[in-house]
Amino acid sequence: MEQAVVEGAVGHSQLTLWSLFLSADWVVKAVMLILLVASVWCWAIIFDKSVRFRRLQRRANKFEDEFWSGGSLEELYERVGHQPTDPMTAVFAAAMREWRRSSAKGLVYSESSQSGLKDRLERIMQVTVAREIERLERYMMLLASVGSTAPFVGLFGTVWGIMNSFQSIAVTKQTNLAVVAPG
Repeated sequence: MEQAVVEGAVGHSQLTLWSLFLSADWVVKAVMLILLVASVWCWAIIFDKSVRFRRLQRRANKFEDEFWSGGSLEELYERVGHQPTDPMTAVFAAAMREWRRSSAKGLVYSESSQSGLKDRLERIMQVTVAREIERLERYMMLLASVGSTAPFVGLFGTVWGIMNSFQSIAVTKQTNLAVVAPG
């Protein structure tokens, strides 16, 4: 039985990923390279987030143990307040800074100022929490975007490759089973 040779076709002995890549159309190659770069970038972000969250969890646990140990909050602030290493420490440091500012102004001891101080402390803590969450969520939108669009980009490359294959088959003017589905 006679088999037609399709332009750009890869023989059975050459069926490797590299030979398939080299014989692909430039659009398919571009799609594969884009997906490869996006995959490497996403895995780097995932690895970084994994390591960072583990490290932050350890630091937060250590800070929480120190916070609830019954020691002086002033001493704890002196140790960790100037260089917070995790979100929990950052919230504590921001609240302690405001407490110290208010205390220096004498606002802590007047009853009329205490409710305002409480509100300011809550706002400062909320702003600090929001800032720390923003810092932790960095690149999460990229992961979500790549995760939701990559299948469609890959599908586009697949459809483009199939269209090129059918066009090559049409050029040979032989549309028998041996050409369409060899082997």
